[in-house]
Amino acid sequence: MSRDAVICVPARDERDCLPALLRSVAALEGPVRPRLLILANNCADDTAALARAGQGGRIDLRVLEARFAPAEAHAGSARRAAMAAGADWLRELGAMDGVLLSTDADATPPPCWLQANLAAIEAGADAVGGRILPEDTDHHPLPPTLRWRYQQVERYWAAVRAVADRIDPLPHDPPPRHGSHTGGSLAVTLAAFLAVGGIPALRSGEDNAFIAALEQQGLRLRHDPAVWNTVSARREGRAEGGMAAEMQRWDQAGEAPMLLPSAAFWWRQAQRRRQIRQAWRGDTRALATLLGGTAAELAALAAASPNDIAFLARAEALLPASPAAPCQEIEAATREMETMAARDILAA
Repeated sequence: MSRDAVICVPARDERDCLPALLRSVAALEGPVRPRLLILANNCADDTAALARAGQGGRIDLRVLEARFAPAEAHAGSARRAAMAAGADWLRELGAMDGVLLSTDADATPPPCWLQANLAAIEAGADAVGGRILPEDTDHHPLPPTLRWRYQQVERYWAAVRAVADRIDPLPHDPPPRHGSHTGGSLAVTLAAFLAVGGIPALRSGEDNAFIAALEQQGLRLRHDPAVWNTVSARREGRAEGGMAAEMQRWDQAGEAPMLLPSAAFWWRQAQRRRQIRQAWRGDTRALATLLGGTAAELAALAAASPNDIAFLARAEALLPASPAAPCQEIEAATREMETMAARDILAA
């Protein structure tokens, strides 16, 4: 089955990056021309004109322009508007089973990107996060120290997921899986997108808030390793708290030791999530003490939740603010989690 899809890209002063994006979209594999919607917002350059001049008939292209008030001129508003315009395009086509894809103007998706996302949707996912890889280019080089730090952090999060997969495996998102679901590579069915009211217009973190809303509705998020995308390694990004800001932070830290939540913290998190999921169809009284609510409240929440995905997301939203997670040096934490994940005892 082939679904209609629209790739949605917010772009602000991106004339330098757009040619590479347009070439990459034109080269995407698939039975039909890719549909690409670019929302040029608050631009001081010729982003919109450059986009309109690009790639001719190889892309079914729409370029929209928008200007947000200063208080709303941020990534959340731009991505929300771009995705909403993509949803309108699918509805014009009568493609109510269609798919929206989000990426960034400095991305260069590989030829397999569109088809890999659609394959994951066909396999049962409501949304698909893509792994993000920083691209080492002459314009935005990736220094050796940054490459080392990136690999170090990737190994840490892979170990976190390995512990979680042993304690609290997810049937809808089995290993092997990565952990990214940012606006740089995100696919969602039109139905799921509409069910949660689109992308939240937040100054930063709009992608994570969107995923949280999907999970509160019990919708299935897949982190398929076949889905990946490359973005520039620039350290001056357009979104607060985005990948560029993280790269800048690593760059400034140099080779200084990095502290992240400890192995024991992630072990306890996975155990707690397993308990919450198991309580969805079982006795919620024992869970009341863990979550600080009453058994009746949790029983009502379980009854109102369509599945364990929704129950977990809704129950965790009721939790009081957690104390700061104990931190551990990244290499030591990673080694400890890798050892944990190899122990059969964790699955018991």
